[in-house]
Amino acid sequence: MNKLELQKLRDLPIEGVAERLGLNVIHHKCLCPFHQDHHASLSFNLRKNTCRCFVCMNESMGTIDLVMRYLRVDFREACRWLANENNIIIQEHQPLDTTDGNSPHKPFDASRYERFFVRPWLSDQARAFLFEERRLDPRVVRWCRLTSWRDRQGTDWLQIPFYDMDGKLIGVQNRNLVTSTTNQPRFRFPSGSRCSIYNLQVLKLLKPSEPLFITEGASDCWAMLSAGHKAIAIPSATLLKPSDVKILETCHRQLGTSFHMYPDRDMPGERLFLQLSALLPNLEHHQLPHSCKDFSDYYVSCKKKEEKQ
Repeated sequence: MNKLELQKLRDLPIEGVAERLGLNVIHHKCLCPFHQDHHASLSFNLRKNTCRCFVCMNESMGTIDLVMRYLRVDFREACRWLANENNIIIQEHQPLDTTDGNSPHKPFDASRYERFFVRPWLSDQARAFLFEERRLDPRVVRWCRLTSWRDRQGTDWLQIPFYDMDGKLIGVQNRNLVTSTTNQPRFRFPSGSRCSIYNLQVLKLLKPSEPLFITEGASDCWAMLSAGHKAIAIPSATLLKPSDVKILETCHRQLGTSFHMYPDRDMPGERLFLQLSALLPNLEHHQLPHSCKDFSDYYVSCKKKEEKQ
């Protein structure tokens, strides 16, 4: 793990990290989980991106220290958890299987992976996840070229390709389909993968003045596509490069594309919307129902209602 990767983890909004850990942050304070607290003693300093309990702490903590202490894990495990939760690529998450000759220090070699997406194969577990749990349209799964594979430990992975606007494979995300596993990361990325904007190839299908929905992750993007909308996914505004922003600005300038977003119903989701709206001033906010935590949840609830009718 290099310094740049560590800095990405340290720069994650401290309140968002706390909320993903399960803490209820209100007005930059919450009950301190490290002592029997009844008066919201844990305070958050957004300027310094730290937190501190003035009852039981002698100094402030950053994102990694907070995760280490709350989850009672070491530095490496804390970094792995933060990367998993925020879809950030770090070398710890890159496959080290020497059977394919892939080193985490080599650039992304698309030729090693392109063949997997020519004729996608879905295991029973992948089908259950995509079609029974997520209720996705099979046409969307085919469009996204989702496939699956099983590692030597018997764990099923969903393999998600990332393409540029011209359909060139630029990265791969592997998603662990065994949610109960504790000894493997939630995501894996082959070395050199570029996974900032997902489903870029849909931009070439945009019509003048057609809306484009921006989601927080690939699974929400699949749900949005299944609902009949054109969509891309941006896991984190901090991962966007100037070239990525320029692509979206060009769509707006040349086609009059309007941008829309259903932020996740939590502070990290709203914070992502605010970050993106600073880059895309015409980004429109849509509110999810109170019973739904993200668009995937909303989409599934709508499908279940349709099935009952």
